[in-house]
Amino acid sequence: MTRKAVFLDRDGVINVDHGYVYRKEDFEFVDGIFDVCRYFQEQGYLLIVVTNQSGIARGMYTEAQFQELTEWMVARFAEQDVTITRVYHCPHHPDFGPEEARNCECRKPEPGMINTGLDAYGLSAEHCIMIGDKRGDMEAASAAGIGTKILVTSGQALPPEDLRSADSVWESIQGANQTLYT
Repeated sequence: MTRKAVFLDRDGVINVDHGYVYRKEDFEFVDGIFDVCRYFQEQGYLLIVVTNQSGIARGMYTEAQFQELTEWMVARFAEQDVTITRVYHCPHHPDFGPEEARNCECRKPEPGMINTGLDAYGLSAEHCIMIGDKRGDMEAASAAGIGTKILVTSGQALPPEDLRSADSVWESIQGANQTLYT
């Protein structure tokens, strides 16, 4: 049996990107995210979040605050009968934090978080999907050999080269209904 997953970026895909969200009071789920994730789960995909969190390196919030929000988010998915298998995050930034952490392998567009998930769960990369809202998400997925790359524009005006980095472009997660359910 082929093991497969949907890798999801967080800010801009799971929640509205208000910039450096680390408190549940500021966390606003994107309309339709639970339905889309439930659909993929029913199709046999694991759901794995891969998120850059440079706010930690910038000193805007702590690792503990990120973990608290993550636990709260995963519990909200569970209430909707959706299992988030794992959340990977990169707390680094090339311009902030300790020198040794500035050139990490985990910060997208590097594929480190995706590769870790592929290895940890014995996944077949070519059968996996990446859903992100930035070109860096698509580049990380390509570098990891992910079979399908979906870019969600979430109202952003993205340049053509960003749009070309994906196999499919959705206006929103909610708009996935036309793609997935037809």
